[in-house]
Amino acid sequence: MTVTSIRHRRRAVLPALTAITAACAATAVLMLSGTGASAQPAPVNLGTAANFSVLAGSTVTNTGDSFLAQSLGVHPGNTATGFPPGTVAGEIHLADGVALQAKNDLTTAYNNAAGRTPFTSLPAELGGSTLTPGVYRLGAAQLTGTLTLNSQNDPAAVFIFQIESTLITASNSSVVFINGASPCNVYWQVGSSATIGTGTRFMGNILAQTSITMNTGATLQGRALAQTGAVTLDNNTINAPVCLQPTGTPTTTPTGTPTGQPTGTPTGAPTGTPTGQPTGSPTGGPTGQPTGAPTGFPTPSRTQLPVTGGSGGSALIPVLTGLGTIAVAAGAALLLAYRRRTSES
Repeated sequence: MTVTSIRHRRRAVLPALTAITAACAATAVLMLSGTGASAQPAPVNLGTAANFSVLAGSTVTNTGDSFLAQSLGVHPGNTATGFPPGTVAGEIHLADGVALQAKNDLTTAYNNAAGRTPFTSLPAELGGSTLTPGVYRLGAAQLTGTLTLNSQNDPAAVFIFQIESTLITASNSSVVFINGASPCNVYWQVGSSATIGTGTRFMGNILAQTSITMNTGATLQGRALAQTGAVTLDNNTINAPVCLQPTGTPTTTPTGTPTGQPTGTPTGAPTGTPTGQPTGSPTGGPTGQPTGAPTGFPTPSRTQLPVTGGSGGSALIPVLTGLGTIAVAAGAALLLAYRRRTSES
């Protein structure tokens, strides 16, 4: 391959590499800037107003056995009638510093919810709709039937409804959740007043500029917070909204060390030396060994000649012994003499 051809190939490759680099850079900018997708809205911070089931500007009136799971507050008004028979599980604050702080926090939260953007415009009737997390704006809101809120499996999903004038629900209407949505993160910012119809099952935090009326038997899992006007109750139940948490990770850390640690040394260790060992050394040597020096080594035997006549035969023994000795000596002499002659010859 020539130098010229190499240069041509390099020139052809460089524009392609430049295009790829530019595409990657553009993708990175989109990912970092977040313009590629709509961002999840953050919850509205209620401050100390989150401690109240009912908060009003002028007064609170109740009929029947209403139940408030949290506190009741009024400011700048100083009256709350109908308790009892109504029950307040929290505290009652009438025109005191706690109520004033809660009202100030409510104003801040109301303005925050009203100013959220971007938003999606909706028609007035919410009944029969299924909505996903986001910010929604309506001129006036009407709920007849059921409104379904779908969190898309995100327990922290946030729904904010910006309503310019009134919120009114028909009798026996309802707001329901699917896929893990939490009433803790649902906010209804109402430009004037809210009316919750008889027997309605409503969900979320109602932040009204003026007043809130809950008709007979209506229930609310959330809070009824009115800035300037009254809150009116009639045999209602207002429970604190439940804030769901993610279920994929542990919710608590272990609270202690394992309780099954050994409390002592093992009890199964040997308690002594083996009992099967010999209890002493042998008490004696083998009993079959000789007990002394050998006593039976053979001694030269002598051939006894037959005794033919009483004890007198014993006199012949020395004689016969002497004759044998002479014979042996004579034989030896003859043999010696023979060897000498043989050597001389």
